[in-house]
Amino acid sequence: MIEEIRDHLFRIRVPLPNSPLKELNSFVIKTDNRNLIIDTGFNCEVCWEAMQKGLAELEINLSQTDFMITHMHADHSGLVARLAAKNSIIYFSRTDAKVFDKDNKWKDMINYAQINGFPADKLMQALYNHPGHKYTPKTMPKFNLIDDNDIIEIGDYRLKCIATPGHTEGHICLYDENKRILFSGDHILYDITPHIESWAYQINALKNYMNSLDKVYHLPLDIVLPGHRTLFTDLKARIDELKKHHLVRADEVMNVLGKKEKNAYDIASGMTWDIDCEKWEDFPVAQKWFATGEAIAHLHYLESEGSIKRNIYQNIVTFSARR
Repeated sequence: MIEEIRDHLFRIRVPLPNSPLKELNSFVIKTDNRNLIIDTGFNCEVCWEAMQKGLAELEINLSQTDFMITHMHADHSGLVARLAAKNSIIYFSRTDAKVFDKDNKWKDMINYAQINGFPADKLMQALYNHPGHKYTPKTMPKFNLIDDNDIIEIGDYRLKCIATPGHTEGHICLYDENKRILFSGDHILYDITPHIESWAYQINALKNYMNSLDKVYHLPLDIVLPGHRTLFTDLKARIDELKKHHLVRADEVMNVLGKKEKNAYDIASGMTWDIDCEKWEDFPVAQKWFATGEAIAHLHYLESEGSIKRNIYQNIVTFSARR
């Protein structure tokens, strides 16, 4: 469960129940005076017990520990309120923090999903099965809000905050130039593809993601520490693969759309997905939600590139290829 990555730097593998992600990589920097925990796991007992066990093994005193949350998703932020002591500093993106301030964030997403074709009778089921709804912190702690280029210092680690919108609008990576380490959160994963979804037409999540990949492409480093799965070293090669993947997916969206006019839910149903189900009807409702969000992200990207147009003259938004 515990792995030493570098001097004073450890990884705790936190199991994520009922999630295709399998585990979260929680990174711990332990120093004589102060500690830093980067990401925490779901707010559920399985994650809580794993974190408690790992931190006890490392002899971490939580009253001498601060936290850095790379982005708002519950598998990264869920436990922070339970773990943090009264004197803990919790570093968190100013942009992602705005989402927690919105009392109607889920209502907005539900309405947006409905106008994009998600079946009305499945909306509440999708909400209650969404990990962000089930496993988010029950109370919001006080955040120390951070922005692009801010510096977090802990021991001899000097972590530069790099704003990398895409996976979420406020996603932040951490880069230590001297130690040549990048904590990539969910911005860059090695053996799975980060999920890019869109639940607002004002945000071109996939375009932002592509730009954020370019932003970190030339960083000199020796190792990338992602939020899930395998640690890796060849940043440029992985970024090239991710960019190609999304361009291939955009082409697939165009093929599914063809010469017809379709909504995002129907387009998602015609795309290929790495899930153990034979047909779309067998997908769990939460996976249909994620698939629809990803389809919207690619549709918005294609719209911004001038390849398709959005039709808003009826209750359900549809898309069609430009001829």
